[in-house]
Amino acid sequence: MKSTDALRVLADITASQWGLVTAAQAGALGVTRLMLSRLAEAGHLERLAHGVYKDAGAPSDEFEDLHAAWLSTEPKALGERRLQDPTDDVVVAGASAARLHGIGDLWAERHEFVSSSRRQTQRTELRYRRRTLDARDVTMVRGLPSMTLERTIADLLEDVGDLSLVADALGAALEKQSLDLERLRDLLAPLAERNGFTRHAGQAVLDRLLEEAGLDANAVARRVAADPALGALIMSNYLPRIDPAIFRQLAAVSEVQQALRPVLVSLARTLRVSVTPRLAVAQANADAALAGLLSSGLADQSGRITERPVNAPALRNAAEQRAKTLPHEDLPAARRDAAPIDQETSHGDRT
Repeated sequence: MKSTDALRVLADITASQWGLVTAAQAGALGVTRLMLSRLAEAGHLERLAHGVYKDAGAPSDEFEDLHAAWLSTEPKALGERRLQDPTDDVVVAGASAARLHGIGDLWAERHEFVSSSRRQTQRTELRYRRRTLDARDVTMVRGLPSMTLERTIADLLEDVGDLSLVADALGAALEKQSLDLERLRDLLAPLAERNGFTRHAGQAVLDRLLEEAGLDANAVARRVAADPALGALIMSNYLPRIDPAIFRQLAAVSEVQQALRPVLVSLARTLRVSVTPRLAVAQANADAALAGLLSSGLADQSGRITERPVNAPALRNAAEQRAKTLPHEDLPAARRDAAPIDQETSHGDRT
């Protein structure tokens, strides 16, 4: 087979496999290992891993070494067929999955995979672990089947055993997306005892990791409180939904009282400056309106007002008592001041 024909045949595979092809896949199409070696020497192919070649014209990728390693775990099978059921294949795991997800500062010294079947290899750059794969724990990342973030964090704790490093990975994961913390707790439970916690205490392990990462409730509350704009925004959205009973309990806490004191003082000052004078003006206008109404002798107007769905007897009695306390000589002035209000009230009655 000529070189040009070999390259044309290989292109059908490399186009769907990140520009890569295995020697076994090439052999199935009639391209021998000798031909692959000659193509590599001529600069048409690049040898990436044991039995895996890359089309020299394909763009480079930071994970091409991991792509090549994954292809080499099943060298005869085409990648697109393997991806149809990832849980029945080899899945990226551990530090390799952490690198693929882009979390933490852990770099795998070798490519780590898990499989539902037992696998062995003499290649030092590969590591296999046997595990029954749960579909909940498998996802696609950069075209490769990988353990989810939750499963990866649990694997890191099992492999590394350093809470601070795993907490860094957890923090990076939470910055990327929301995690299924309930699933993560369940995955951490079998690792609790070996890490100094009560047996199966997955929640305790998770709480410690969140605390180490500065993501526990107290740490988050402190960060929110340190940002006035963010704190005010959260409070404005939270207060309308708060249970009054819970609010009363919070208000009884001395720390809450101390925090609210400046707010209450500021509110009281605002009321004194802006609201109180307006109340005084409103009261004066009401007094003038009642006096003008009674002194003008508009009994029919007074009757209509007292027929409104308010406490009519109480309103009439209050008006009469108020009129008795006003000096007679003040009534004409009160009528003049009250005229606009009477007109507005009459207009309102007509509507």
